[in-house]
Amino acid sequence: MHRSASPDEAAAIAAAIARFEAETAPVAVVEGDAVSPWQRAALAEGVGAKGIVQRHREGGGVEWQS
Repeated sequence: MHRSASPDEAAAIAAAIARFEAETAPVAVVEGDAVSPWQRAALAEGVGAKGIVQRHREGGGVEWQS
């Protein structure tokens, strides 16, 4: 003879399952740019702040080089 769960027992089982799923679910990760598009382009092209230098022109002024 099979006995069905009472409404209270069914609710307790459903609550236990929901709690188990909430406690063991992987942490949701918000997808975002950890690297800005500008930084990604600079990294792809091998550009760095230390690689930029100035060269002084003979007539005055400076010329930027990288």
